[in-house]
Amino acid sequence: MEQMTLFDRPASQPLAARLRPQTLEEFAGQRHLLGEGKVLRRLIEGDQVSSMIFWGPPGVGKTTLARIIAHRTKSAFIDFSAVTSGIKEIRGVMQQAEDNRRFGERTIVFVDEIHRFNKAQQDAFLPFVEKGSIVLIGATTENPSFEVNAALLSRCKVFVLQALSTEDLTGLLRHALADPRGFGGQEVALPEGMLEKIAVFANGDARVALSTLEMVVLNGEMDADGRTTVTEDALAQCISKKSLLYDKGGEEHYNLISALHKSMRNSDPDAAVYWLARMLEAGEDPIYIARRVTRFASEDVGLADPRALDQAVAAFQACRLIGMPECSVHLTQAVVYMALAPKSNALYAAYETAKRDAAREFSEPVPLHLRNAVTGLMKDVGYGDGYQYAHDAEDKLTNMTCLPDSMAGKRYYVPAGQGEEKDFVQRLAEIQAWKEAHKQP
Repeated sequence: MEQMTLFDRPASQPLAARLRPQTLEEFAGQRHLLGEGKVLRRLIEGDQVSSMIFWGPPGVGKTTLARIIAHRTKSAFIDFSAVTSGIKEIRGVMQQAEDNRRFGERTIVFVDEIHRFNKAQQDAFLPFVEKGSIVLIGATTENPSFEVNAALLSRCKVFVLQALSTEDLTGLLRHALADPRGFGGQEVALPEGMLEKIAVFANGDARVALSTLEMVVLNGEMDADGRTTVTEDALAQCISKKSLLYDKGGEEHYNLISALHKSMRNSDPDAAVYWLARMLEAGEDPIYIARRVTRFASEDVGLADPRALDQAVAAFQACRLIGMPECSVHLTQAVVYMALAPKSNALYAAYETAKRDAAREFSEPVPLHLRNAVTGLMKDVGYGDGYQYAHDAEDKLTNMTCLPDSMAGKRYYVPAGQGEEKDFVQRLAEIQAWKEAHKQP
């Protein structure tokens, strides 16, 4: 018989590992998928599991749910890590699954962190999923739309697991204090409301919640009777620096910059500053944010307040010159200015419409009167003929057309009339009226 070492003993495992749920009844959260009568629960209880992907933030139970399926199913179960495995390992697992299929046994292959596989590695699964040799269950914290091959994704059901609520986590922590696998064998005294504070700190992550509880209990004060008392100071030391959920290369990066952009567009300075702080405190490059704010100044404010671009460029330069943390206030100034400025997307709409036309009319020739006659030959064939120099005209306007003949009369810039753009509406109307009055027959 194999001898158990000190490190194999359950008590030596982290609290989160000791309390890993073994059944659906023990599983915390995800009631939208696992509540009575819900689709995923019916599939598991009916042993009708098909290929699927669990997508959700860390610590919500993706791996645990796969292990529960392993215990409930009549299939062979292979636990596979995308971090340590390559094409060779995949082929070995697929061969094992093929052998199981020949003996009439279905195989479930669980791939943790499937987003870490490259295209070739993901493609290696595809033929076996297609012919039913395996049921693939993948777990990912990244948006599978971007990280999983379209062919493989189309053959999998995607279940979105949500961050656990404060109530879910508080219940989980109470269970940890009572369960013999946790601290049920010892008396632990905590101040009122401490479990709720730990749950809030964990930010939806069960693993963080349980690890934090374990830290504060282990750092508590034990009296002669074996009673452990946890103080507020002990908790404060354990949660002094909160780790913000952020991945500069992943989906959350785009979620947060989208939230900042849309808060500014919706003229909500408080929300804009909050999302700005979320990004900066999580380590985002201030230059990246400054570039996005500069884009916003023309895309969403434009000529409604031409000074918005000055503010954005100044903030960009400040970020380059002094960096974090000092430049945070310059970005705050720019973000608040953008949120409070009048809004117009007329410049953005003008370019997007012109871009579509330019793509369709890419070969439309430049009218001869707009061409420079650099050589004598060019002048002889008509380059520059009919060009009218506006500065020579009394009103600084001419009736010369500047678009190709096939596109005459097209309008791209249509001012919204917000803020200072009202002046541009009036000026544009004056120009159009003059040209209409001086139109040549």
